[in-house]
Amino acid sequence: MPTLYYAAGACSLAPHIALEWIGAPYEAIKVQYGSEKLLAINPAGAVPTFREDDGWLLTQAGAILDYLSHKHPEAALGGGEDLRAKAEAHRWSAFFTSDVHAAFWPIFLPDRYTTDKSENALRSVVEAGHRLVAKQFGILERHMSGREFILDGGRSIIDAYSFPMIRWAIKLLPGGLTDYPNIQALHDRVKADPAVARVLSQEASNG
Repeated sequence: MPTLYYAAGACSLAPHIALEWIGAPYEAIKVQYGSEKLLAINPAGAVPTFREDDGWLLTQAGAILDYLSHKHPEAALGGGEDLRAKAEAHRWSAFFTSDVHAAFWPIFLPDRYTTDKSENALRSVVEAGHRLVAKQFGILERHMSGREFILDGGRSIIDAYSFPMIRWAIKLLPGGLTDYPNIQALHDRVKADPAVARVLSQEASNG
């Protein structure tokens, strides 16, 4: 059956949630970054990696989410079928891939962004990452004013995509989501979903 390879705390949480929302049979396998098990199926050693029943592999969270929404139109996770609705879905997927996710890298791996490995230099890189994330979260916060979900068509793969990154912000931003009440509300709405609770419980287990 279709299989998702994921790592706890990673953006692979997004397709894991989407698969649970869809409700079709699938298998989710926890792996470690760069492990032999993961490298055997994805030479990049990264998650998420999605394998179809015929062995076809797909990587990159945005691509996997888009594929799943089109494969399962009955789940209505694409945000709408008209041209502009599809464009909005692509827009926000690109936003989370290129703007939000990328903004976290200086926080996760500050040594990648400076040749000065001193504690002060690395701290400055992390602080720059905080500002980058805050800028992007400001955009999302304004967008979410008066809205329940990111896209006009209701709950979608884009809400699933946002969820792991919002969780990173809660842990890593000074003040967490204090300055982003609309994003906090989106987080709470998604977290309260029983399917999301099942995924979080599974990812927190040792299996």
